Amino acid sequence: MKSRILHQGAAHGPVLVLTEALSFWGAFDPREGEIIDIHHPQRGAKLKGVILVMPETRGSGTAPGGIAEALRLGTGPAAIILGKGDMNLAIGAEVAQTLYATPCPVLEVDEKTYAVITSAKHITIANDGTITVQALPNR
Repeated sequence: MKSRILHQGAAHGPVLVLTEALSFWGAFDPREGEIIDIHHPQRGAKLKGVILVMPETRGSGTAPGGIAEALRLGTGPAAIILGKGDMNLAIGAEVAQTLYATPCPVLEVDEKTYAVITSAKHITIANDGTITVQALPNR
């Protein structure tokens, strides 16, 4: 599957799908890599090393600092896939790549692709933005 690259890179890992938008400033603790917003459905989830899939982000221009700090500390996601792109996360990923040599691709996908990847258990992302999924087993 193809994506729109907001910040290029390759990654692979287990998938964590967030059902609601997340702010990387105030709702996420970069020291622990944990969602701390008491109102977020995935509160307590750790982002370290996952392919983070979420519909969109919530917040302001301070998000680059939150994601860059998590990547610097090694508590951030391996990649971020969004249904609605956010250049703030791409900027944070670029800062982490440039200053700390810590890659974190940030991609935007269309609705059809988003629906497919939300049922994946593992995703691989190529440098060209191609997404390969391993689906969850039928229940």
